[in-house]
Amino acid sequence: MPNLTVELVKVINLRDDGPDLDIADPYVKFDLEQNNRLWNDTNYGRMVSSIKKNERNPVYNETFVFRDIPTLKNMELTCTVMDKDDDSRDDKLGKCKFKLDELDLEPIPQVFRKKVDNRLFRKDSFIVLKISYGEKAKDGDANKLSYVGKAAYECLRTYYGEYHHSLWNVTTGRIIGELHQTPKNAFPGPGDGTHPDGHDDWFPEIMGDILSRTQVWADVMSLGPPDGRFMTAFQKALNKIAKNAKSKDEPVIIRMMFGNIVGMPVNCNAVSRELVKKLSPDANIRLWVGAWRRGVSWNHAKIIAVDGKHLHVGGHNQWDGHYLKFDPVHDLSLEMEGDVAYDGHLFANYQWEYTQSRHESFWGTLGSRMPDSMPQVAKVRVIVSEWPRKIAKEHPPKFTISRVQSVHKSVEQLTGAIPVITMGRYGCLTPPQDRPSDRAFLAMLGSAKKVIHLALQDLGPVCIPGTKFALPGCVWPDEYLSTLAKVIWKRGVDVEIVVSNPGSIPGGLSPTEANYGNGWSCVDVAAEIIKRIRSQFPEANGNDLRAKISNNLRVAFIREGHGNKWADGMNMGMHAKHFIVDDITTYIGSQNLYVCDLAEWGVVIDDAGQTQKFMEEYWNPLWKCSYTGEDVDVDAVMDGLDIDRNGADPNDLDDETKKKMKQAELANAGVGKSGMYEIEEYEVEEC
Repeated sequence: MPNLTVELVKVINLRDDGPDLDIADPYVKFDLEQNNRLWNDTNYGRMVSSIKKNERNPVYNETFVFRDIPTLKNMELTCTVMDKDDDSRDDKLGKCKFKLDELDLEPIPQVFRKKVDNRLFRKDSFIVLKISYGEKAKDGDANKLSYVGKAAYECLRTYYGEYHHSLWNVTTGRIIGELHQTPKNAFPGPGDGTHPDGHDDWFPEIMGDILSRTQVWADVMSLGPPDGRFMTAFQKALNKIAKNAKSKDEPVIIRMMFGNIVGMPVNCNAVSRELVKKLSPDANIRLWVGAWRRGVSWNHAKIIAVDGKHLHVGGHNQWDGHYLKFDPVHDLSLEMEGDVAYDGHLFANYQWEYTQSRHESFWGTLGSRMPDSMPQVAKVRVIVSEWPRKIAKEHPPKFTISRVQSVHKSVEQLTGAIPVITMGRYGCLTPPQDRPSDRAFLAMLGSAKKVIHLALQDLGPVCIPGTKFALPGCVWPDEYLSTLAKVIWKRGVDVEIVVSNPGSIPGGLSPTEANYGNGWSCVDVAAEIIKRIRSQFPEANGNDLRAKISNNLRVAFIREGHGNKWADGMNMGMHAKHFIVDDITTYIGSQNLYVCDLAEWGVVIDDAGQTQKFMEEYWNPLWKCSYTGEDVDVDAVMDGLDIDRNGADPNDLDDETKKKMKQAELANAGVGKSGMYEIEEYEVEEC
């Protein structure tokens, strides 16, 4: 018989209590009852949390299991927050009730945040729970992980249990075909340095084909909305979905979430109109297009998840001019099938919950009534457009696995599935310490025994255009670099890195529309790693450091067979976010290793055989073309160990520097020429 599991995560903003307004000693009572109206109510018991002394924001992370609950019909969970008082009767600090049959509960925990105390002149009090219902088979997937995968898993389950099934999970999936690398056949590529017209028109067609398979539910996430052939492919996909949905009782749900880049908010209404312009108004589809920003965080994940079955994930955006024209930027994604796709949907849930919560606040409601094009000087901006207007609700429903079970009942048992860890981060939608994938990356890199391969856009911060000065306030990723330095020094691990050439601009765009390559040389990258050997291990002398540069650390600009410039002289760009540890574990996703606090998501393929196949398809030919030994000079690295490459203090900037910063930020975001954006004036605020 199924169990109801309630995890008490935390309570927020509790009021002080008693005549002296002492800080409370809070605990929580949970009462489960089946409310059968006038008679025959059934009480399933009470459970009580521990007491937290002198806490306005107590964190519990305690789990309570109500066993053998036959049904959720008319079932109510009452949560009462109490203040323990040794000298008198305990006082009530707040209370709320969950009607469980309205929550679409399932064996995978879902996060719920509910008000327990409505305070007129201060912040309201909330309780945060994770609730699940059902019988979940024991997950043996973690037992199959390699030592690299286990390092990530132990980190995630130890520090980020609260985000299990939203920001990370251990699961399985099957790789479909080969890696999706653009330009295709780039290594060695064309001898004259010019890819033929139509060189990668296949790629948006694959994205559209995956989306077109939707029977019940699709989530699409990217930095910005599709344009050109990508938009055409999505329009065709929606037409096919609508055709297949005609006989369905329920409309097909499609959620598309983008990032509101600073100064370039998405015009969600325009995107929605363009996507559906060939659909009949009575198409059996419900489409939501959303975008958000909070401080310097916005969505950067690149996901297509369909029916909890199909998944496309990686570094690719959906921009014609960046990938399909001349001087294309190199990028990497992959297609998967199986349970791993569920996690893409579940990752999307919280971003949609955030947009809804902001819309329902006063300022969110006010902002939603303004045209997308109207400037808003605000720390937060959320936009949602629904279709069909006046038929679809303002906000989409939450994805649950039960919604797509009808699709999976007709699917044969998946063969060839391998261990996968999904991992991500929500930027400053979560507290500063809660960035699960960041810490998991450190654990994986720190577990290396032999070799680490990294194919990255960059490692250093964005530079002021035309200089090698980092934007004020921007720094190098100290923890990643220190971890690489540590494994090089202590274990003799080889570290091989391919990065973008500075100032790479694809498709004839301007330097303020796109710029892949933050401005640093390979010598700069090597020096930042070696200086961290010196700082962590004072016993390392000059000869030791030179030996590590010569024998263990190799950094190169990306090259095809003809070199690192295109035929017109433009530098070659890289946008992949990809690394391999000890040739057994692979990460592919949206997360850069240079410092930026965006919402990211990717997959760790923890299988030596599949990783070897990936290397044969991508890393080995990439490295063979890119690494010539000419990009790093040992003497230049040693001479650069005392250079401070971090950005200056951002508190005292002149207008010209601010202007250059804005240009660099927009170019780094790479929104290109899409007509689906508006211009806004925006004062950047931290989270």
